[in-house]
Amino acid sequence: MIDAGTITWTLVGVAALVALATTVLLLSRAPSPWAPALAVLRGTVQLALISLVLSGVIRDPLWIAAALVVMFGVATTTAARRLGTLRSRFVPVVLAMAAGVVGALGVVFLTGAIAFTPRYVLAVGGIVIGNAMTGATLSGRRFVELVDDRWEDVEGWLALGATPRQSTAELVRRAIHAAMVPSTDQTRTTGLVTLPGAFVGAIFGGISPLEAGRFQIVVLAAIIAAGALVATSLTRMLAPVRTRPAPAV
Repeated sequence: MIDAGTITWTLVGVAALVALATTVLLLSRAPSPWAPALAVLRGTVQLALISLVLSGVIRDPLWIAAALVVMFGVATTTAARRLGTLRSRFVPVVLAMAAGVVGALGVVFLTGAIAFTPRYVLAVGGIVIGNAMTGATLSGRRFVELVDDRWEDVEGWLALGATPRQSTAELVRRAIHAAMVPSTDQTRTTGLVTLPGAFVGAIFGGISPLEAGRFQIVVLAAIIAAGALVATSLTRMLAPVRTRPAPAV
């Protein structure tokens, strides 16, 4: 059990970090300077609640499946809202993220790279869903921004007889590349620049460094596979544009 003193100092440290970030954003007059602080507050409450819930159900396959469904629902809704109206973007985001998550997790567990147990399904599933959400947001936002910035070029292609999909083909490729940069850089610098959370957590949990490293590289590969599937499928679904898209929020 975590004692009260540990919780207190944890909260003090988190509050100090949030105050530092907020102060810097306020001084630089950045847009939405309070958004990171509110995100940390919301994340703290959500993690506290999910920790209490999962402590009792982490070995129950049905509850773990329910938890993953909730995670997926929140992730798809969050990503869709970042790309425009929820009504117009929800279905493409759901389909793209489903392809990425199911495809990556299917390979991980069907090959036996990681044991198909409730604990690992929850851990790896949560990580992949979270990164798939990021991939959907990055690729979708970048595509919308590129189409908006280069709308005259898109209109030119359409005027020359190109199909809506052909007129944005180059922009699709750029959006996919932009979405893959974070996960690619994270993977190529693992162990040199960063020690990923799954790796550190596994070691703290008593697993040997070699086993933790094996687990982490599988997770990183799953993140890249899911990201590639999500970015490619989502941008292809968004590609046939006939009118200038509204800026992403």
